[in-house]
Amino acid sequence: MDTIDLAYVGRGLHEELAAYVADQENFYADEGVHVALRDGCTWDEERLRRGATIGLGRAVLSRLTDGTPWVGLNVNTHRPLFWFLARPGLESLADLAGRRLAVHAPHTAPGCFTRIVLRGAGLDPDRDVRTVVRHPGDYGMDLRRLREGDLDAAVVGSTIAPEAVAAAHGWRVLAWMGDHFQIPTVGLAVDTTYTDPDAPAVQAVLRAHRRALKVIHHDPDTTVRHMRTFLGSHTAEEARAHYDTFIAPHFTFEGQVDLAVGDAAITAVSTELGVSPTFTAADFYRTAPAAP
Repeated sequence: MDTIDLAYVGRGLHEELAAYVADQENFYADEGVHVALRDGCTWDEERLRRGATIGLGRAVLSRLTDGTPWVGLNVNTHRPLFWFLARPGLESLADLAGRRLAVHAPHTAPGCFTRIVLRGAGLDPDRDVRTVVRHPGDYGMDLRRLREGDLDAAVVGSTIAPEAVAAAHGWRVLAWMGDHFQIPTVGLAVDTTYTDPDAPAVQAVLRAHRRALKVIHHDPDTTVRHMRTFLGSHTAEEARAHYDTFIAPHFTFEGQVDLAVGDAAITAVSTELGVSPTFTAADFYRTAPAAP
């Protein structure tokens, strides 16, 4: 049986859902590959590039800034699963001016995307917003600081269902990042320096992930059951509402990419990072069907 290391670089449904479904439904074994799912959230690029990664956003940033020859082979969604969650009194992104906002670090993919969204709302992330950079974990500390009034708002990821959390605390979801910025994100990427995209293990993982995407679209009950592993503080009804709103309508059917979205995103990210793009979406995303 072929083997491969597969690292996620963020926690929650955004990164892990398709891979988790593939693992729990035994698709990897069916396809003849042993996958070691690794927590690469704090790995440096050199360690990460030795295996496959789920984090396409981080791979794009790495290729733009370091020239690392990552290629994306499968895309799960074009809409990042991050939300701006705020205390009462804030009604829009523009209301974040002068407020304390917990964010990911600027050099990370979600941090970069957040800055793009803030600029789109007319805010300079370095001057107009009192950003509080933190390592997100499960966002539990952000929720605590929101309750205690130490934060006015936080950018949170998919370890929680933000609309359910907002309803429980009387807070507000100011925006879903996916409504304001699209980028082909999460799926499967490899660094061609070390991994052949056509290697049997890589192709087996691609087939397994595409089977998982079919489950996500065609078997809501199974998908929500798996989602509840990540959303342990939420009811089945809240998990299903999250699935209906953010997962089913926006995950791809077979891992294919929208190159127009990819090109626009590469341009936006390059501008935010202050670098010149050296590749196009067609260069980076190679999402042809996996070999049989």
